[in-house]
Amino acid sequence: MINNVTIQEFLEKAAELPVLDVRAPKEYKVGHIPAAHSFPIFDDDQRATIGTAYKKQGHDPAVLMGLDLFGPRMSSFVKEAGKLAKNKELLVHCWRGGMRSGAMAWLLSFAGYKVHLLQGGYKTYRHLMQAQFAKPRPLLVIGGLTGSGKTDLLPHLQQLNQQTVDLEKLASHKGSAFGSIGMPPQPSTEHFENLLGMELIQLNAEKTLWLEDEDITIGRVVLPKPLFDQMRTAPTIVLEIPKKLRVQKLAEEYCRTDKTLLETAILKIKKRLGGLATKEALQAIANDDMEKMVELALTHYDKAYSFELAKKQRVLPVELPALNPEENAQQVLQFAKQQNLL
Repeated sequence: MINNVTIQEFLEKAAELPVLDVRAPKEYKVGHIPAAHSFPIFDDDQRATIGTAYKKQGHDPAVLMGLDLFGPRMSSFVKEAGKLAKNKELLVHCWRGGMRSGAMAWLLSFAGYKVHLLQGGYKTYRHLMQAQFAKPRPLLVIGGLTGSGKTDLLPHLQQLNQQTVDLEKLASHKGSAFGSIGMPPQPSTEHFENLLGMELIQLNAEKTLWLEDEDITIGRVVLPKPLFDQMRTAPTIVLEIPKKLRVQKLAEEYCRTDKTLLETAILKIKKRLGGLATKEALQAIANDDMEKMVELALTHYDKAYSFELAKKQRVLPVELPALNPEENAQQVLQFAKQQNLL
């Protein structure tokens, strides 16, 4: 049985049923529905060969070539699907909801599976994700100089019944030259958008969303411009933490880091630090003097962030004497209410 479903129905069912993405591995790697399993009907080379045949020879010869490749593997497809769908019900999609997903849906239906086929394919899913970024939302942005503990506040704000999204966690990067240290590999921008869109779609668009202040790029990942534009015009609550505490926090984090990674990060900002400061920072790393290295790096980052902060439309500083994320979250929430931001 094959049941054609909308993207909304597809995502609802994906919470309980396995999703088979039958596009080529390269397509899946660039971006996919987070719940989906890579279940390619053709590998990358086969897809390229069939695509070339379609352009040069036309529809019918390309279809026959695809069937020659698909036919011998039908049994293995059914067996592999059985490992994922114990109750013989699953979801299938390709790029446009065309021949690839149609062929896989027919095969699995013939084998006794109940198949839910996504109308419009992954392309429809991408349109839905893009719509989340353009949707107007009341935002509050948490700002502050490097080491202010902005990200640390987010889970505590959640515990206080606030809506938050951790952009740096989704991007697998902390946003500076040091940002990749201790983080998993970054997703593509497309897949980052998928992860972010899935978080946003589950939130109440009429209720305030808290986000950490970010540049439009987080490492190699690019924030969706419609959302970034909303962030730039939203009120920014700036955490004012004593520099000494910021230095101590960062130095403690980096003292457990491979020195080679720290040296590489310093060299990335060499032009902005200047030759002498770069040399001093590298020597500080060699001497295990992480506080000095951090102080030197902050001369660049504090200046750069202050420059960007000046472009904001509404900046609201709040002084916090300590780096206690739980207490600071409570104080920031209270401050937001006092300023009628919620």
